[in-house]
Amino acid sequence: MNSMSAAAPIASIEMLHPPVPAWRVFLALLSRDVRVARRELPFFLVRTIMQPMLFVIVFGYLLPKMGFTQAGYQAALLPGILALSLMLSSTQSVTLPMVTEFGWTKEIEDRLLAPISTDLVAVEKIVNAMIQGIIAALVVLPLARLVMGPVAGFTFSHVPELLIVVILSAAAASAFGLLLGVLISPQQIGFMFSLIITPMIFFGCAYYPWRGLDVVPWLKYAVLVNPLVYISEGLRASLTPSVPHMPFGAIVGALAVLTAGFTWAALFRFRKRAIG
Repeated sequence: MNSMSAAAPIASIEMLHPPVPAWRVFLALLSRDVRVARRELPFFLVRTIMQPMLFVIVFGYLLPKMGFTQAGYQAALLPGILALSLMLSSTQSVTLPMVTEFGWTKEIEDRLLAPISTDLVAVEKIVNAMIQGIIAALVVLPLARLVMGPVAGFTFSHVPELLIVVILSAAAASAFGLLLGVLISPQQIGFMFSLIITPMIFFGCAYYPWRGLDVVPWLKYAVLVNPLVYISEGLRASLTPSVPHMPFGAIVGALAVLTAGFTWAALFRFRKRAIG
């Protein structure tokens, strides 16, 4: 009898205050992260577009003016610069916060108290990083186009393919960033940039098309482990299709597999760190 009378107030409280749906909690967390990113927009833009724009100025403007690059190089370079902006922003936007939140600040503990599953907390981090990566690419595109001037073969006639590539690329890079964030300790940040990010940039076919590596066959296939290769080639296939590029079906398939694999591994490691 007592248990029944005790259960009645609990039931009445639940009727007055029903549980908040998981999707609303997810959107609230995402809204909070977007608001924070908006406040830090100038720092975000400097961090994400500085390196790509320096390459645009040197390789996309100065060297062509000096006659050190062949005609048409800009058509191969522009999609690669956009790929670099998208990947760096998506990856860093989740890796660096994860390293600090699991390391020094322990802020992640507050997120884990939210009334949603641990996996959804991690997925929210991926979605937030995707948004920032896409914004970075959208900012760099007109700036790079302005610096370079007319780019032969540049077109927006493949919008569906472009949307598929951009979304999959942002998802793969963000999931990869989350995986790095839960694997690396604060003391290993320098290691991450020196031994992981820097080789990815230079061997990610951002500054040259993948088909250009036909002259070095062993390297042509070795770089296929690099996610940036598929992002760069996907944007070339969508924006400058006249430049020789990897088959579009292979690009989409690889990005889908990478997104699924990185997401699974990142969620697995995220759960382990959240528990222990």
